[in-house]
Amino acid sequence: MPNKKSAVRRVRSSERNRIYNRFWTTRCKNAVKKVLEAVDQNKKDSLAKLFDDAQSVIDKAVVKGVMHKNTAGRRKAMMSRRVKEIMN
Repeated sequence: MPNKKSAVRRVRSSERNRIYNRFWTTRCKNAVKKVLEAVDQNKKDSLAKLFDDAQSVIDKAVVKGVMHKNTAGRRKAMMSRRVKEIMN
């Protein structure tokens, strides 16, 4: 346990941030998984909406500081490459 008052406050804030970051990270992973599952199952009708939703969630995570912008770009590029393969 921390001995100083500032360290106690830091433990509380870091735990709060950890939970917040975990929520957004999980949300991003689930959105990407839904898109990739739709690609694997060849569901062209729902693919566009899922792809847009996933991009939106990833962009929000970047704005909130949970994910780095290059990581987000890499994930979106990977998804768009897979979506383009199936749409053409």
